[in-house]
Amino acid sequence: MPNAIPQVDAANAGFITLGGDLRVPRLGFGAMRITGDGIWGEPPDRAAALRLLQTAVRLGVRFIDTADSYGPEVSERLIAEALFPYPADLVIATKGGIVRPDKPTWARDGRPEHLRAACEASLRRLRLDRIDVYQLHAIDPAVPLEDSVGELARLQQEGKIRHVGVSNFNRQELDRARRIVPIVSVQNRYNVADRASDPVLHACERDGLAFIPWSPLVQARADSRSDARDRLESAAAAHGWSLPQAAVAWLLGQSSAMLPIPGTSRVDHLEQLVAAAAFVLRD
Repeated sequence: MPNAIPQVDAANAGFITLGGDLRVPRLGFGAMRITGDGIWGEPPDRAAALRLLQTAVRLGVRFIDTADSYGPEVSERLIAEALFPYPADLVIATKGGIVRPDKPTWARDGRPEHLRAACEASLRRLRLDRIDVYQLHAIDPAVPLEDSVGELARLQQEGKIRHVGVSNFNRQELDRARRIVPIVSVQNRYNVADRASDPVLHACERDGLAFIPWSPLVQARADSRSDARDRLESAAAAHGWSLPQAAVAWLLGQSSAMLPIPGTSRVDHLEQLVAAAAFVLRD
């Protein structure tokens, strides 16, 4: 008899634990693209965006990543509108430290007073008393890393943050942050064609941190490692998978520390991505 086709469920990817107490499937959802064009403003079909978030949870996703800069503010509001009251096992991770004064601008602001105000505003939008994972979105070159991360440590001590994560950090910056406060996750750009963050991934593997790859699906542009992309496309064709499905399978197979958060604005695409949680792609 033919093998049964696994049910589409994020849990097929296995599980990872953040901070010793938050156990989630190793396939999450990135909620950046549920906003308007250019990650700016409201989505063209608000009802569809709400259905997308509800479908992600129905398919077993229990880690949703967002940021106050997505919209800005729109992604967080949509998550609360679609999912509140939240399932007890749903982990919402958000980020602060990037501001959007206009559509093309992504400016860094790591001042402690800004991060405090951003965190408290995210709490209100998400209708939470405490954010499970709050991440410094990027280091502000005008502000010492220690000042920015130190403010997140104070917010954690006040009970407004459960766990602290960082984003767009190199290995040395991660080490500095960990001297200030326990770090449970690192979110960096990583895919089959961009492995510059391998040293950070290896540190996460060694010390039990989650590594959250952004841009996991490989951009449709020429890349410095186009040979790797070509091999991935060949593997996808051989298995009858889409390229995004193969990219997710490759990431999951790279490391047990990996927690991919592919994003989309379409339910059918989401279902394809979650189906890839059950795929096995040999290196």
